[in-house]
Amino acid sequence: MGLFSRKKDADSTADNGALLTVSVSNVGTAYTFDVAGRLDTNTSPELEEKVGEVLGEASKLTFELGKLEYISSAGLRVLLGAAQAMEEKSKVSVCNVSDSVKEIFELTGFNRLFDMQ
Repeated sequence: MGLFSRKKDADSTADNGALLTVSVSNVGTAYTFDVAGRLDTNTSPELEEKVGEVLGEASKLTFELGKLEYISSAGLRVLLGAAQAMEEKSKVSVCNVSDSVKEIFELTGFNRLFDMQ
């Protein structure tokens, strides 16, 4: 089963509402994901599912991370998967990254994979 598959794993769909909030908005086929809280192993499936729902029609993806407190390798994997899926369409944008999350992007080299705004 690949990244962004639609099937849910019962173990990964525990109620994570208090840990991660993802709001999705769009203008046409340009989608923005407003991500708040912690993006880690337990919460990344929620973002992965929401991204997977729009990938087929999306012409642009933007991740608004101003309220993201923490991102783990699992969260980075979801963003990487989105960037790879959008490779032929456009570069994925990441906006308003906090200093702590920005440091993780820089340490991992992910700042070079995204349009950092």
